[in-house]
Amino acid sequence: MKNDDQIIAFQSKKIRRHWDEKTETWYFSVVDIISVLTESTNPTDYLKKLRKRDPELGRYIGTNCPQVEMSSETGKNRKVLAGNPEHLFRIIQSIPSKKAEPIKIWLAKVGYERIQEVSDPEKALNRSRSYWQRMGRSEKWIQQRMMGQEIRNKLTDYWKNNEVDLQDEYAILTNIIHQEWSDLTVKEHKNLKDLKTENLRDHMTDAELVFTALAELSTRQIAETMKTKGLEKNKIPAKRGGRIAKNARLELEQKTGKKVVTGKNFRALKENKPKKLS
Repeated sequence: MKNDDQIIAFQSKKIRRHWDEKTETWYFSVVDIISVLTESTNPTDYLKKLRKRDPELGRYIGTNCPQVEMSSETGKNRKVLAGNPEHLFRIIQSIPSKKAEPIKIWLAKVGYERIQEVSDPEKALNRSRSYWQRMGRSEKWIQQRMMGQEIRNKLTDYWKNNEVDLQDEYAILTNIIHQEWSDLTVKEHKNLKDLKTENLRDHMTDAELVFTALAELSTRQIAETMKTKGLEKNKIPAKRGGRIAKNARLELEQKTGKKVVTGKNFRALKENKPKKLS
């Protein structure tokens, strides 16, 4: 999964991460790791003081740790200081903490799991299925979610192979498609569902998943027919693909009298229909 892996938990603490496809390496938020180690109320300030106190470490971080786009508390992507497990091990050595060894083991484990998934994609699929099952999702919903993700992956592969290679550009095109079919931007849709850092698709209804998939499938097929390259050219199939799904949505809403785009999220559904998992 691409977007679903942006946040992972260590002992109930959230840590942001990003998978770099070129180097096949996880990059984790340095500030998040420091927050776990120190339990500081201001880990950003702690990091600044640490770099001043240990100039050698400061130079190491400046040379090796890149700025990587990750989600913020507001839900927007912002560049944050990030490090792979090797970089983080060096930083952890400079911070006295009883959690140092546990988090080293944890970092090694999550990194190894992703490498396994790259060589055996079935492991990633099984992990995702298990995650959604723990959320209480039905098998029907899980199948639709996985189908939609496969369609999404084929679309982003097309973009990647046709001169759309920046995450910001992916986000622009995705937003065009989403706004065309739903009449809401991605941010507006998340606000409607009262979501912040959560993945919007994990909180979509069956119908929302289906129309998202239809919009992205149509976009890719139109782009392939037009042989579009680059951001600006790919905006055309994005709008046309989204419009195909919008027309289908409007027709369904007219026939049923029910809105497809809804403010329902999984948290609300779970509160209304608690489900025990074996």
